[in-house]
Amino acid sequence: MERKPLELYVHIPFCVKKCQYCDFLSFGIQDVSEREQMGCSNTNQPVPDEYIDALCREIEWYGQQEDYKLRPVVSIFFGGGTPSLMSETQMQKVMSAIRTHFLLQNEAEITMEANPGTVTLEKLQMARQLGVNRLSMGLQSTNANELKLLGRIHTYEDFLKSFQWAREAGFKNINVDLITAVPDQTERSYRQSLEQVMELQPEHISAYSLIIEPGTPFEILEEEGKLLLPDEDEERRMYGLTEDILEKHGYGRYEISNYSKPGFECRHNIGYWQRKDYLGLGLGASSLIGNHRFTNTTDMSIYIEGKYTTDGWYSDSEVLSVQNEMEEFMFLGLRMIHGICEQDFEFLFGKKIMTVYGEVIEKHVEQGLLKRSQGQIYLTKEGLNLANQVMSDFLL
Repeated sequence: MERKPLELYVHIPFCVKKCQYCDFLSFGIQDVSEREQMGCSNTNQPVPDEYIDALCREIEWYGQQEDYKLRPVVSIFFGGGTPSLMSETQMQKVMSAIRTHFLLQNEAEITMEANPGTVTLEKLQMARQLGVNRLSMGLQSTNANELKLLGRIHTYEDFLKSFQWAREAGFKNINVDLITAVPDQTERSYRQSLEQVMELQPEHISAYSLIIEPGTPFEILEEEGKLLLPDEDEERRMYGLTEDILEKHGYGRYEISNYSKPGFECRHNIGYWQRKDYLGLGLGASSLIGNHRFTNTTDMSIYIEGKYTTDGWYSDSEVLSVQNEMEEFMFLGLRMIHGICEQDFEFLFGKKIMTVYGEVIEKHVEQGLLKRSQGQIYLTKEGLNLANQVMSDFLL
């Protein structure tokens, strides 16, 4: 019997320091006391060996389970935190564990997030030798003031050096992250960032709009009136600028915030949006297997000690109802520019999409926010601007 493909997400929750806007599960390596409480003996090492050891034990455990060990792994994504903080030895250890305990496909897409200032040519060469074939580099802006306000540890010059090293190491698939609506950012400064990145011709661009997340330093600054953010009209102009400039340089928009040259769409992330099975490994990592969604413990000491149940390493678990699955199918699928396929909906759920969502779809088609054509339903250009508003209507 043919086994369903599987994606792996591997979480490395350590950074040099947390950015002002970040609400991800991560820890700055400068916080020695916090790392000691986690049970990390060497507080001077960016990524503790104890964490890598625990991660490899989890990889081995899942690789021994009948549900996973013979499933073809089609993509791996090392996220964080800052995975590029791993030493060459640690990268070797993790990749060796994955290759030993999972059925990794030869053509698998293997992505590693990397921040400027945390890589060397030698480290990138090692990553490439280990099979990493896609690099995602966190630039965010080319403007020195904007980088400082965001709390980034690098300069644009650091990024340029890291990008050059990546090319020298043999990476032919590089993503660059950018952020719009940054404090003190103007349409002019954002245009400059876009144009400078275009000179490098990366294969992929992710351009996200800044969101002030609860519990971040930015939330405090905003509440105190100390965060000078672009107004709504300027933010929308930046949003439009992204597509205009990238399309002129040969990048196609395939998801709300993602653009690529032909053939360089991120296969791993497309799997998320299409609700393919993925297994999350590492502290706080989430998984979706069929209709089962589960999340690992976020307690580092528990994770390192390996206190897990007979069912797995997760602490939170939910079996999704058919209604939950329908909702996810719609609001994840509509992130993609080509939208969702009506036939796929009927195949998965045994109901025609218009029977379940007809009223909502017709409303947004009349408002010019959705388009229904040749069995596909997708957001219009105006709908993309109001995506969250449209998608919320698909919650039953």
